[in-house]
Amino acid sequence: MVRREAYLLAGPTASGKSAAATLLARRMGAAILSADSMLVYAGMDVGTAKPSRAERVEFDMGGVDLVTPADHFSSGAWLRAAARWLAAVPVERPVVVVGGTGLYFSALLRGLDRKWTLPPPAYPVLQIDRAVLHARIAVRLDEMFMQGLATEVADLRRKYPVWSDTASAAIGYKEFIEGEDPVRIREKILVRTRQLAKRQDTWFRHQATPLYVSAGASAAETAENVWRTWREHGPWQVCLPEEGES
Repeated sequence: MVRREAYLLAGPTASGKSAAATLLARRMGAAILSADSMLVYAGMDVGTAKPSRAERVEFDMGGVDLVTPADHFSSGAWLRAAARWLAAVPVERPVVVVGGTGLYFSALLRGLDRKWTLPPPAYPVLQIDRAVLHARIAVRLDEMFMQGLATEVADLRRKYPVWSDTASAAIGYKEFIEGEDPVRIREKILVRTRQLAKRQDTWFRHQATPLYVSAGASAAETAENVWRTWREHGPWQVCLPEEGES
């Protein structure tokens, strides 16, 4: 098993967790592992709000661009990829894990095949006012359209005519595949992203013991709130399978 200490940060989509984690990782000289089930798809960049290429290089980011949209992907596959990535990170370098896929956090802390016992693992989860979150989702969605989301989807569909079930269900891509007018597409993405945020919040409330951290008005303020929680409760012990282990 690959055993390491890591600093964890979870939260719903558009809550500001990635921006805060980036600030803290830069301060710490840390590498970043993405715990987001959609960032694994190469080419699905705009619609997943994937970190820039420069940031991916700066933080030796793991959990990103692991497969194509044509490939099926699972939590087990992510866990094995995370283990390979972590094994290559120097032991003296801190590790930050950030994302919104609750099952990935549970897998990191409890494994996929172990018997899960109560209480669920405790780790930091960003908490944000729902109206503020909805406003951020809308702003981010408009930015995605301006950055060429429609073109990205069309290019990917030409390159990969058949998508896996997991990739084709991705919010921001599924709506274009359904083939409606742009106004209707935007509205569907907006509604489904809000629903996703609600599902994520429900997961963290019921499948984890959330150490709630208030999202601030800025990334810097959120980062300071997270830092205080990390200093009090972290780092966390993660245990991942080595190559050849199931």
